[in-house]
Amino acid sequence: MKKIILASSSPRRKEILNRFDLKFDIICSNIEEYVDKNDDPIKTVMSLAFEKCQDVANRCNEGDIIIAADTIVYKDYILGKPQNREEALNMIKHLSGDTHLVITGVSIIEVGNSRKIVDYEVTRVKFKDLTKDKIERYLDTEEYKDKAGAYGIQGYGEVLVESIEGSYSNVVGLPIAKLEELLDKNYNIQLL
Repeated sequence: MKKIILASSSPRRKEILNRFDLKFDIICSNIEEYVDKNDDPIKTVMSLAFEKCQDVANRCNEGDIIIAADTIVYKDYILGKPQNREEALNMIKHLSGDTHLVITGVSIIEVGNSRKIVDYEVTRVKFKDLTKDKIERYLDTEEYKDKAGAYGIQGYGEVLVESIEGSYSNVVGLPIAKLEELLDKNYNIQLL
């Protein structure tokens, strides 16, 4: 049986995979996630997901299947994870009352196999018109920390959202339907 490794320290990605009967280990990647906000968002997430995957694959055994992902929020430019509360405030104000994209790159590598799989998923998210007071109350929850775009749709951040079009799990950080499609097509691994 091939060993599956999730190359992520994200508790959200772990939680999404744990919903399925898939045995996996976690090994965190050590790559520096530097993002230029003006870079192409799709190329950025695909590149970062692949780098994370490759980094962990270099420390694993032949036959191991490594899964990595990287998520960004995009509206006019890339919004990564805020460094502090003020940056989070500016991000949420920028998203308020408008539609943005949540883009996740997914990469899968089987150690010892030359095939490298890299794909992405895009979800459109529309935020409500948010008052400064509502934004401040959200920031008081500190949920914005370590979240691309400074919000978590799976928590308090859901009240900021008016609608989504596409994969909910993508907005959380791991597009599970896309991942299963890639695992099934390339490794005959199904989540159900």
